Amino acid sequence: MKFRTEINIPKQDNQIDYKSSIVLFGSCFTENMEKHLSYFKFQNISNSHGILFNPKSIETAINDCVTKKEYAQNDLLFFDDTWLSYNHHTKFSSVYLDKILHQINNNIVATHKALTHATHILITLGTSWIYRNKETNDFVANCHKIPQKKFEKEFLSADKNTAILKQIISNIQKINTNASIIFTVSPVRHLKDGFVENTQSKSSLHTAIHNIADHKTIYYFPSFEIMMDDLRDYRFYKNDLLHPNETAMEYIWEMFKESWISKDSFSLMKEINSIQKSLLHKPFRKDSDKHQEFLRKLSNKIYQVSKANKHIKFDQI
Repeated sequence: MKFRTEINIPKQDNQIDYKSSIVLFGSCFTENMEKHLSYFKFQNISNSHGILFNPKSIETAINDCVTKKEYAQNDLLFFDDTWLSYNHHTKFSSVYLDKILHQINNNIVATHKALTHATHILITLGTSWIYRNKETNDFVANCHKIPQKKFEKEFLSADKNTAILKQIISNIQKINTNASIIFTVSPVRHLKDGFVENTQSKSSLHTAIHNIADHKTIYYFPSFEIMMDDLRDYRFYKNDLLHPNETAMEYIWEMFKESWISKDSFSLMKEINSIQKSLLHKPFRKDSDKHQEFLRKLSNKIYQVSKANKHIKFDQI
C-alpha cells in the first residue's frame, strides 16, 4: 500500500563534483541550497545582490555581474537615514555610503569572476509579481518598507517571463557558453499575494521555464513539485505554513544530490559530513586525554581532506 506519490528525477549528464564551480541566484530557497553546498565544501558563490524573488530582478543582478557594473551614489537612495539599493536585498544597506558601495561592488566583481568559470548556475524563481517605482518607471527588487503608494504592483505573464529568462541565458552566455543553467521554482508559498494569485504566479514561472528548457544546457529541477506532490503535508512546513521546514529542505537536497551530484563525490561528502559533525562536538572536559586524542584524530582527518582538495578549508578546531 502506498501513502505518497514519489517523484522520479533522472540522473543528469553534466553532474556536479568537487571540481565544479557553482553560482546561485534567487529566492530564500537558493540560500537553503547554498547552505548545503557550503556544508559539504563544494565551490560556490551565492546571491550577489541578496535574496531576489522575481525573474526581472534576477535578470538585472546577473546583467550587473556580467557587465561588471560599478554602483555609485546616484544608483542608491537615502531613506530613513540609510543608504539602500532598489536592485538589492535589504542586507545591502548602511548608514555609511562608502561601506555599502564597497560591499555591492565587491560582490559584483567576485560574482563576475565566478560566472566566467562556472560549470553550473542554479536560479530559483519565487514569484511573477513585481513592483514598479512610479517615479522612475523602473522595476524594483525590494521596496525596503518605503510607502506602498510609491509603487505599482504588476504581474509578469508567461510570455514576459519567457523573454526575461531568454535574456538571462543570453547575458550569461556572453561570458560563459559552457555552464549548465538549472532553473527551479521556489516551493515557498507567497500567500500575501492571495491564494489564486500565488497559483497564477507559480504557473507563469513554470510555463516560462519549460518554454526555454532544452535539457542540454538549460535544465529544470522540480523542487516545487517535490514539496507540493511528494511531501504534501503541513508537517513539512515551518510554523508559518509557508516555508518548508528543515526536514523538507533536507529531503529536497537529497533529491538534488541524487540527480545532480556525481556518485564519485559521495565518499568525500561522507568524510566531510563526519568532520563537520565532529567540529560541533562539545566535550564535557576539554583538557581530558580522551578529548585531546579526539582532536588529534580530527586534525589528521582535516589535514588529509585538505591536502587532497586544496580548495577545502575548515574552521579552526
